[in-house]
Amino acid sequence: MKCICIVTVLFLLPFSGWSGTFLETFDGKKLNGWQELVQLKEAPGSWEIVNDELHAVSPDPAMRLLTTGDETWEDYTIEFDVKPLKKHGIGAIVIAARVNGTWVVSCSVADPVVLVEGGGVPGGERIACNYGNFHDVIFVNLHTEPHPLLRLDKWAHLKLSVQDNIVTCWINEKQVMEPTELLDLKGAEHEEFNFDEFPDFLTGGIGFGLANYTALFDNITVTGDTIPNSGGFAVTSQGKLTTTWGDLKLTAAHR
Repeated sequence: MKCICIVTVLFLLPFSGWSGTFLETFDGKKLNGWQELVQLKEAPGSWEIVNDELHAVSPDPAMRLLTTGDETWEDYTIEFDVKPLKKHGIGAIVIAARVNGTWVVSCSVADPVVLVEGGGVPGGERIACNYGNFHDVIFVNLHTEPHPLLRLDKWAHLKLSVQDNIVTCWINEKQVMEPTELLDLKGAEHEEFNFDEFPDFLTGGIGFGLANYTALFDNITVTGDTIPNSGGFAVTSQGKLTTTWGDLKLTAAHR
């Protein structure tokens, strides 16, 4: 009986890892279930699956996100691979969570223009995390600090975790924002802005995207207890940073 129990546990372990996992590897020809969200209602970008990778173009400084999921998704981690191919100007690569309509929690690797009295000045290369309405200009800052832009023609790995009202971000497995609290701003007083319309940002879907870049995206992975199992689970090894993760999952699935 002892031997049988051990075999049973070993058999179940590989499959427990799949619980609550959504995976998009763009092995199909259509983007079923995905929607575009464009900052300030600017023109759509370009999203095309080429050789089992998503080729995306945002031709101007407006951020363009590809989003999926719904308002029932709660605590989870989103991660993906991205390879910037061309930078068209001041731009950003973006990872987003808790997407609910046009409300978004996001982190970007960018070189923004900072508005000051009399105009705008370069803000330098940095990681910036905030939350707000994508069709507005009012965002609440979570974190910002200098950080190099992602290198052209080189795969990078972005990861964002949302657990209750705590947000954490990584780039290439290095934590670039420590666990940071989302504040509930309903009822907050401000001389210029009314925060009563702000949601609590505790549920919502996911997104990824870019501004003023052409880039490739692949291996969009979301894990969490409220995430439905979806997608093909055989991550193709293409020299990306997630190759080890993909190989381990693939091995486990075939035991």
